[in-house]
Amino acid sequence: MKYLARTATGDPLLGDDGRYVPLGAVEPDLKSVRNALPRAAAGDLGDVADATADPVPTEDVSFGAPLASFGKLWGIGLNYEEHAGDLDEQRPEEPASFTKPSSVLTGPGGPIRLPPESQSERVTAEAELAVVMGRTCRNVDEADVGNVVAGYLPVIDMTAEDVLQRNPRFLTRAKSYDTFLVPGAALAVPEGRLDLEPLSVRTEVNGEVRAENEVRNMLFPPAEIVSFHSDVMTLEPGDLFSTGTPGAAPIDPGDEVRAVVESIGTVDAPVTR
Repeated sequence: MKYLARTATGDPLLGDDGRYVPLGAVEPDLKSVRNALPRAAAGDLGDVADATADPVPTEDVSFGAPLASFGKLWGIGLNYEEHAGDLDEQRPEEPASFTKPSSVLTGPGGPIRLPPESQSERVTAEAELAVVMGRTCRNVDEADVGNVVAGYLPVIDMTAEDVLQRNPRFLTRAKSYDTFLVPGAALAVPEGRLDLEPLSVRTEVNGEVRAENEVRNMLFPPAEIVSFHSDVMTLEPGDLFSTGTPGAAPIDPGDEVRAVVESIGTVDAPVTR
């Protein structure tokens, strides 16, 4: 696995297992992670071993968000049948998608800031696998999705659940408070085909596992989600699909939330108000 990331000051990085170098030390013509997304989708990123700079251990890097700005932010609801059952919802026949504004994003490490209690008294956190697009595309067959995806991220998504429960038409508002999407620090770029099906996705709060499931148990797997939405609109580098959670956990100020996506990465964030 290779990784695309940025330092806290915005410098683009390329990494492999446990180390990072400046992206320009491997790919001199690439000035940003966004510029690197098409090359990541094509499988043409160079190797850290060939860098003209010495690698730095991951633990010595202070990370920012992997992209200075993402494109369209899509979420998929009720994508694990067990989670739909927990919410007493019927299994959707098509991906139950929604969008989130860019203002929901906060950097890796958060914090997650809860809205005033006068607006919401019950916010839940949800670990999810996110897919980041690498190429501009339209009407993509499922079999070809791997050619247009740059890589994958762990994300923490949030929902003001009591707002949503008042009326399902309030979904966009319930999902759109500031800091309600925490992306992982590094975009995992597979070398060759990556079998996502056996990977587990886990929601943790204060070190306790609150929900866990495998990608194979999604109602709509990532390739189908991308293909389905590419028939609706043009997809562009930096667009993100958060593919649904195995389960949500209520959170309160002082909690520590973690999303763990096997083989992809983890992201943590403290909760404040």
